[in-house]
Amino acid sequence: MKPGEYREMSDEQLDLTLKDTVKHLFHLRFQSATERLETPSEISKAKRDVARIMTIKRERREKVGKKAQPAGKEK
Repeated sequence: MKPGEYREMSDEQLDLTLKDTVKHLFHLRFQSATERLETPSEISKAKRDVARIMTIKRERREKVGKKAQPAGKEK
């Protein structure tokens, strides 16, 4: 998926997608260890998706944190 598609998701959908992607990555690594993986590039794609989702979640947390800070009290 593209980052824009992830940004359109709600927090709950992002959490579910992250959970599914991590599970998929686990299965890919398991297949790689047992030499049954047909496309090794799938592992890097899954890692990239996990990183994208976590980045978007962090951006949202920072955005909420900045809104909660009173004006003039920047770090």
